[in-house]
Amino acid sequence: MSRSVLRKTMLAGIGMTLAATVALAPSFAGAQAAEKYPERTVTMIVPFGPGSVTDLLARIAANGLGESLGKSFVVHNKAGAGGNIGAAEVAAAAPDGYTLLIGPTSTNAVNPSLFKNIKFGIDSFTPISNIAKVPNVLVVHPDVPAKSVSEFIELAKQRELTYASTGNGGSMHLSGELFSNMAGIKMLHVPYKGGGDALADLLPGRVDAMFCNLPLCLPHIESGKLRALGVTSTQASSLLPNVGPIADQGLPGYEVTGWFGLFAPAGVDAQIVEKLNKGLLAILDNEEVKRQLLAQGAEPDGSSPAEFDKFVRAEHAKWAKVIQEAGISLE
Repeated sequence: MSRSVLRKTMLAGIGMTLAATVALAPSFAGAQAAEKYPERTVTMIVPFGPGSVTDLLARIAANGLGESLGKSFVVHNKAGAGGNIGAAEVAAAAPDGYTLLIGPTSTNAVNPSLFKNIKFGIDSFTPISNIAKVPNVLVVHPDVPAKSVSEFIELAKQRELTYASTGNGGSMHLSGELFSNMAGIKMLHVPYKGGGDALADLLPGRVDAMFCNLPLCLPHIESGKLRALGVTSTQASSLLPNVGPIADQGLPGYEVTGWFGLFAPAGVDAQIVEKLNKGLLAILDNEEVKRQLLAQGAEPDGSSPAEFDKFVRAEHAKWAKVIQEAGISLE
C-alpha cells in the first residue's frame, strides 16, 4: 500500500471516530443530566384552578417529591378550556423532566377524543404513575321513588329522568352516557357550570339525579338530602361502605373511576421516569398521605410507568367509543 493511500485510510478512520464521538456526546450528556436529576426546581402544572381535587393531589405529590429528591417541586395552576391549556403547555415543554403534569381522566383520556381542535394526544406524554382514583356516586332526590339502581333503570324506561352534571364531556356527563348506553335507556342531560350550580338544582328536586363526585355529595348523602343508589367503581368506597357498585346492581361491567396521574412530556429519559415513579410510590405508601387522600374520597393508586401507560390507553379507547356513540363534540 502506498503512503498516500495509507494516509487517506488513516484520515478516514480518524474522521469516522470523531463523527461517532460527536454523535454520542448529546446522549452521554443527556444520561449525565438524567443521573443528576433534579438539579433545579421542577414545575408541576395543574390544568385546573386552586382548590380542586387535582390541585390538592398535586400539592401532596409536590411536597413529597421535593423531600425525597432534594429539590423544590412547585405547583402552577393553568386552568382553562377543560384542562387543555395546562396540558398543552406540558406537551410542548422540553422533555427534561422539569415540567410535569398532574393529569386527570379528562385531559389525558377523554379530551383528545372530545375536542375538535386540540394540541395534544395521548402520545404527547410519558406516563409516570397513577396517584389516586375517585369514584362518582349515582344520587337521586328523595322524591324519586327508586331505591336501587335496578329500580332507577325501570323508572327511566317508564318516564324521562333528568340528570345534572358539571358540563358537557366531564366525568359526570360521561358517567351518565355510559350508564344510559349500557342500560338501554334515555335520560335528559342537564349541564351546569360547576358542581355547586348542579347541586343547587338537584337538592330542591328540579333535576332527578346526578353522577356526583363522591366528596362533593357525601355531606348531602349523610344528611339525607340525597339518596345514594350506587357507586361507579367496581368496589364500594370506604367513605360509603353501605352503597354497592352499580355493576353489582343490574348493570354488570359498568365502571367509571376518576383518576389522577403524573405525566411528563413525551421523550423523557427513562432514568428520570424511574426516579419520579419510585419517589411517588413511596409517597403513596405513607400513612399520613393515605389519610389525607381518603379524607377527600380519593384512594391511593400507584402503578409502574408501563402499567399506567396501558391503563391510560385503555381508558382513552373506552371513552372514545362512548363519545362517538353519544355524538358529543366540543370546539
